[in-house]
Amino acid sequence: MASKAAIRFEADRLFTMFQAAGAVPVDADILLPAETLLDLYGEDIRARAYVTHDPVRGEMMLRPDFTVPVVQAHMKGGADPARYCYMGKVFRAQDHVADISGARPPEYLQVGFEVFDRSAPQAADAEVFALIAGALSGLPLRAVTGDMGILLAAVQGLSTTPARKAALLRHVWRPQRFLSLLNRFAGRSPVPPARSALLQRLSNGDIAAQVANAAPMIGLRSEGEIAARASALMEDAKAPPLPAGEADLLTALLSLTSSCDAALGQLQLMAQKMPSLDGATHRFAQRLGALRAHGVDTASLPFEASLGRASMEYYDGFVFSFTGAAELPPYASGGRYDALTQVLGGGRSIPAVGGVIRPHLVAALRGAQ
Repeated sequence: MASKAAIRFEADRLFTMFQAAGAVPVDADILLPAETLLDLYGEDIRARAYVTHDPVRGEMMLRPDFTVPVVQAHMKGGADPARYCYMGKVFRAQDHVADISGARPPEYLQVGFEVFDRSAPQAADAEVFALIAGALSGLPLRAVTGDMGILLAAVQGLSTTPARKAALLRHVWRPQRFLSLLNRFAGRSPVPPARSALLQRLSNGDIAAQVANAAPMIGLRSEGEIAARASALMEDAKAPPLPAGEADLLTALLSLTSSCDAALGQLQLMAQKMPSLDGATHRFAQRLGALRAHGVDTASLPFEASLGRASMEYYDGFVFSFTGAAELPPYASGGRYDALTQVLGGGRSIPAVGGVIRPHLVAALRGAQ
């Protein structure tokens, strides 16, 4: 673990570099409304967040990252285009005592760079990646890229019901649950016995009547909500299986790992069988050209189609990370989050991409060299 002085020195170096790249320094509140963050990140983050109750403002959360408050501030009246940078502490509870004083402390400095620019999104992707790669130059780190937009486009193009697509999209960031749903929708795995028994019972009469006569109401759901959910389960049971070719293609996409240039060729072949991939594949090709313009060797830059599925749920396009030892979190990571700006902008949106660096890891690595 690097000293606090070394960590601060590294953070200041990065912050100065981002300002030199045209970013405007911004600050963000440390205590944020929990409801907004939980809606965006999902309830999964509650286990890692520091949540408290304010008698006036309600449930609040110590800042788990900077992206949401920076987007909120920008959507209230930021310039267009705009570049921001920030430096400050974020707070994440850890699962193991050994992590608290090591590489995963519960509070640590984060330095980041965000770009809001609608003119050339793929060029902005390349700008952010190249800037962070330059900031980490000389360190023994592995850069890897991905694209959540490709996976989301593949799901949206499946020949299945809107409800099944929505279920898969909701669980993209939960790989095991996603795979379980995919296998069930494709007929690769049987319907769970408990669900089969429930469907059998529901088929034996009026659903609303069965709900009304089932038992005393306990919990927050109304009889109408329970009946609607039961009806949705019955409708889902009637849906035909996902075509085997589409399920196989999606499975192959999830496991795609190669260099960026090689991945482009494979994605173009996949798009011939799944036209919904055309737009995302075209944007991927444009991004590779922009990366090469920044001097990035895309022929050797790794690409993993599933990268980003274990990170923040707001990423919906280009994603990247710089990793070192397997037991450590990424030294830097980031990605595109266009949809987040629409959610926080009340319907207004602007393409946005950003990335963060963890100075305590970088300082420790520099000290070990």
